[in-house]
Amino acid sequence: MTIAATLIARNEARCIVRCLDSVRPFVDRLFVLDTGSTDGTQQLARQAGAEVQHFDWPDDFSIARNRALELADADWHLVIDADEHIERGGELLRPWCAAGPRLGRVLINHAFDDSAAGAVTVARSWSTRVIPRGARFEGRVHEQVASPLPRERLEIHLGHDGFRDAQLETKRDRNRNLLLRDIAERPDDEYVAYQLGVEAEGRGEYVQACEWYERALTDTRLEASWFHDLLIRLLHSLGQAGRVDDGLSLAQAHMEAMNESPDFYFVVGNLALDRALLDPADALDHWLPLAVTCWERCLEIGERPELEGSVAGRGSHLATYNLDLVKGQIALLGR
Repeated sequence: MTIAATLIARNEARCIVRCLDSVRPFVDRLFVLDTGSTDGTQQLARQAGAEVQHFDWPDDFSIARNRALELADADWHLVIDADEHIERGGELLRPWCAAGPRLGRVLINHAFDDSAAGAVTVARSWSTRVIPRGARFEGRVHEQVASPLPRERLEIHLGHDGFRDAQLETKRDRNRNLLLRDIAERPDDEYVAYQLGVEAEGRGEYVQACEWYERALTDTRLEASWFHDLLIRLLHSLGQAGRVDDGLSLAQAHMEAMNESPDFYFVVGNLALDRALLDPADALDHWLPLAVTCWERCLEIGERPELEGSVAGRGSHLATYNLDLVKGQIALLGR
C-alpha cells in the first residue's frame, strides 16, 4: 500500500517547505504539481524531497487536482494545500488507509484576521482529503470529491493560514470568477451559491452575501455537511446588512435544530445586541437579557469543533467576553 501527499501549487515559497516537512513522516512520497511558479517554489519542493511536475493552469481546480492524482499514482492520497500543514494526527493515516476503501474527512483549522477583535481567530471545517485510487474531484473552485464511497471523519488536524488577510487578497477575484462561471452553468447548485456567499461576506459585501446565502438555504437540506456554516454565516450577514429582524426570525425558525450549537447562540446573541441598539426603549427589559441568555447558553454547550464552520472560542472565551461587557452595561443602565 502506497500513500502520497498530493499538492497543486503556484508561488508558495512562503509555506511549501512547512507543508512538506509536516507530512513527510506519514507518507511514502511527496508529489507537487506546479502550475507556473516564479518564486522558487519548485526548487524548494524538490529540496524537501518532492517529485515536481509542471502543468499549465487550466482555470479549473478539479482538473488540476485530478491530474495530480493521476501522476502521483498512489493507492491512497492525502490531498493537501501548500498553505496547510499537519498539526496532529498524522500517525493515524496509514492504519486508517489499511482498513479499506472509503473517504477520510480531516479537520482544518483556518486562521483568519478578526479586525473587530484585533486578533487571529480560528474557524474549523471538515474536508474530504484522504482518498483512494480512482476517486476524483469536480468543481472549478472549492472542488469536492465525487464518489459513492462512504465518508468518515479522521482525527487528522491541518492548520491553514491561507485565509489571513495578507494571503487572501490574491485569491478573491480568482475564486469569485470561477464560482460565477460554475453558477452560470448550474444555477440550481446550492453549494456554489453558498460559496459565492462566503466570497461576498469576505469582501464585506453583506447585502450580496445574504442574497447568495438565502438562495443556497432554499435548497440545502439540514443533513448537508455545510448547512451549519451556511446558517450561521447568513445570520451574521443579515445583522451586518441591517436586517436584524429577519435574522431573529430565521433564528427562531431553526432554534430546535441548532440547540447544541454555540456558534448559533453566539450569533443570535449578537443579533439581540444589535436589536437593543435599534430599540433602546426595550433594551434593558428584553434585548440585552436575551443576548445574555444566548451567550450563557454558549458556555453551557461548550466548544463544538465537530460542527462545520465552528469558530474557536464561541463556546468559551468569546462568549465570556461578550457576557462581561453586556452585563456591565446592564448594571450601568439599571442604576
